Amino acid sequence: MDDASQSAVSDTSHSMGGAARDQLKAFVARIERLEEDKQQVMTDMKEVYAEAKAMGYDTKILRRVIALRKIDRNERQETEALLELYMGAVEG
Repeated sequence: MDDASQSAVSDTSHSMGGAARDQLKAFVARIERLEEDKQQVMTDMKEVYAEAKAMGYDTKILRRVIALRKIDRNERQETEALLELYMGAVEG
């Protein structure tokens, strides 16, 4: 960062009130903690998938099941019907 950029950043940070600066720091700290939590959850999920794989389950299918369960039942049925229609058209 050049001197002009550093000066601009410094001027901006000084113009921010103490309460606003503290609030901003709190937001950054919360986001950083959530990022750490997210990483831990991702590690835990990876371990569960590895355990399922070790037990003989197909993790690709398991991931698909989980994705499908997130979709509303009616929407899922509509999508599956459309998929069957399209597959029938291109296979037949």
